[in-house]
Amino acid sequence: MNTVLAPSGPLPPASGAWREGDPPGRRRWYQRDEPLALEAGGELPGVRLAFETWGRLAPDRANAVLVLHALTGDSHVAGPAEPGHPTPGWWDGLIGPGRALDTGRWFVVAPNVLGGCQGSTGPASCTPDGRRWGGRFPFLTQRDQVAAEAGLADALGIDRWALVVGGSMGGMRALEWAVSHPERTRALLLLATVAAASAEQIAWANVQLHAIRGDPHWRGGDYHDAGPGLGPHAGLGLARRLAHVTYRSERELQVRFGRAPQGAEDPLDGGRFQVESYLDHHAAKLVRRFDAGSYVTLTEAMNSHDIGRGRGGTRAALSRVTARTLVAGVDSDRLYPPAQQAELAAAIPTADHVRVVESPYGHDGFLLEVEQVAALVRELVG
Repeated sequence: MNTVLAPSGPLPPASGAWREGDPPGRRRWYQRDEPLALEAGGELPGVRLAFETWGRLAPDRANAVLVLHALTGDSHVAGPAEPGHPTPGWWDGLIGPGRALDTGRWFVVAPNVLGGCQGSTGPASCTPDGRRWGGRFPFLTQRDQVAAEAGLADALGIDRWALVVGGSMGGMRALEWAVSHPERTRALLLLATVAAASAEQIAWANVQLHAIRGDPHWRGGDYHDAGPGLGPHAGLGLARRLAHVTYRSERELQVRFGRAPQGAEDPLDGGRFQVESYLDHHAAKLVRRFDAGSYVTLTEAMNSHDIGRGRGGTRAALSRVTARTLVAGVDSDRLYPPAQQAELAAAIPTADHVRVVESPYGHDGFLLEVEQVAALVRELVG
């Protein structure tokens, strides 16, 4: 049984990307006038970023906060699932009246990353000639993505962010903001992230990339106009299963599932354990809301992350940071272990000791422990 395609309802489209004609939801768009020069060479024309905002920009434009999402996130940080937004806000408890990012005080901006699939230019988007990028989409780095976001800030009239915050991949971009544009970053919150992707992180990602590219429906990345059920769903689902195991902790999985079978299924007769059903569920969800090409593009961008590249090494790069900085790790994170955040905190001149988010949930703790993250935001900006 194909447990990616088996859930009730229609077959998933070849790509879960947002497309022209879909409900826009809360999205707004920034269109870049000039092609974007890319760090690895060449340029990307027709760059567009989808973004969402909460609150109002103050007359002096000093209250702007930039929130940057992780690998399979998007611009919908807060708010319910609704037409145009298939899932609720991924940090919904952080933004709103009376919350840490109080919309009566702060103007919060959240872009969908360049290369993503929820309204920003990515592999599922059309090129200026009207064809989909697909396998022709260029290699991106975190620096390219931040360069596009800097254009969005310019368009909004924001010279300096009061706070830039991100976790995991979003933390990579937040750090890149503070190093590339120290004069535009007043405060910085880095969660469960690293100065450079480690060998183990690249290795886990490599297996996921092979899973997607090994799917016969991948077609070199040119699958976006295939019919329902004919996208690289098996490969993307396998990548998600593997990633999700690294996102959670061994202890949580054992306590939550142990060796229990799924319902009446018998693992000795072809049935599943509960933990297998759990991974199947997350795989099936992702193929309906995400794009395999974006998964590849963003994973490769994460693998390329090295804040010291071309800057004299990590310490020299981090010495550029002038923003007041808090660095936090999740105590049970086995993908981005807290020792990596401790190294960041020790090398950033404006940071003090590393903070610890206590959570049984592993890497995903930076998303799930909202109250602890809110306390860090308040410590930084009051």
